[in-house]
Amino acid sequence: MNYLFDIIIYPILYILPAYVANGAPVIFGGGAPLDFHKKFRGKRIFGDHKTIKGTVSSLIAGIIIGLIESHFFSYLLPISILLVIGANIGDLFGSFIKRQIEFKPGKSAPILDQYGFFIFALIFAFSLGHLPDLYGLIFLVIVTGILHLLTNIGAYLLKLKSVPW
Repeated sequence: MNYLFDIIIYPILYILPAYVANGAPVIFGGGAPLDFHKKFRGKRIFGDHKTIKGTVSSLIAGIIIGLIESHFFSYLLPISILLVIGANIGDLFGSFIKRQIEFKPGKSAPILDQYGFFIFALIFAFSLGHLPDLYGLIFLVIVTGILHLLTNIGAYLLKLKSVPW
């Protein structure tokens, strides 16, 4: 029973604020672009798909999950905040890289799209400890890839996204 908690349940609880933060802009985003149409080296910084409303909704939704989880594991609130900030920076970093190497908006960048938010979230929260163990992290890597695929297909079918990736 401890294996179930250590490898599956705790890792999901741990990363959930980052997952929610990453998905919230699909539902609550839109509006003015975060980069205000500004350019860096002649190319948009983030593009039209990264919006102020999407970023704010991401931060709020992820932190709400952290607040809920903190009732059960008090140490998770500061971790959740760092996970959410890291997830946002990772997602924005991915968009920035895609714009700079001239990926067309909406085009998939394998690995960067699926794991950028995840890697940055873990890096930001690492200093506070309480990371899942190695098997839990392996589980999260696998689940993150699968969930990214399934949630994007679902969002596309629900017409929340214009592309299924």
